[in-house]
Amino acid sequence: GFGGGGFGGGGMPGGFGGMPGMGGHGHGHGQRQPERAPPAPKKKAEPIEQVLRLTLEEMFYGVTKNLKLTRTVLTGGRESRVAETLSIDVKPGWKRGTKITFPEKGDEAPGITAADIVFVVEEKKHPTFEREGNDLIKTVVVDLHEALLGHKIFVSTLDGKSINVDVPEIVGPRFEKKLIGEGMPLSKTPNAKGDMRIKFDIRFPKKLTDEQRQVLKTCLEESEY
Repeated sequence: GFGGGGFGGGGMPGGFGGMPGMGGHGHGHGQRQPERAPPAPKKKAEPIEQVLRLTLEEMFYGVTKNLKLTRTVLTGGRESRVAETLSIDVKPGWKRGTKITFPEKGDEAPGITAADIVFVVEEKKHPTFEREGNDLIKTVVVDLHEALLGHKIFVSTLDGKSINVDVPEIVGPRFEKKLIGEGMPLSKTPNAKGDMRIKFDIRFPKKLTDEQRQVLKTCLEESEY
């Protein structure tokens, strides 16, 4: 949350009123009264942006965040400091860059309309997953022989499911295995989800004997590329 000092602040009240209108050339005896200038419009303070850092889990399930602030308010021309709580309902599927605006929750000042407070969502780094749009990306380490000969991997999803994944394909550096519907919820249709994309970090042997080299050479030279 963000407590402590108030937000906003002000600038000078709006500019001077215009000059009173000049009288016409009529021959009447009475003098025309000058028109009264309308009051200058209040100037609005610039929006105040705050970062709202969320975990992937919070953006997956949704969460309510209560944030405390202290601000200056004017009552009958007198300034006072008040504490308020702003409540943000994080919806499943929200993304980095989502903005939530609380109108005129900055400091009040004479002749100034209080600033809007705008929270901008940022995503905390996750130990297992990266996010791309609605997809979750997980990188799995496999040995070279597994990449060439096929293997099974065991993955956990963000919502705690455990899935055994068969990978019979030859795994090259850009190969991805996709688990449909195991990504992030879509904010407009939370029942639909993106995918989990599994990427592979292939470990190569540190050394090979002459005999191993010859066997590999024979096998790989005859392979189809």
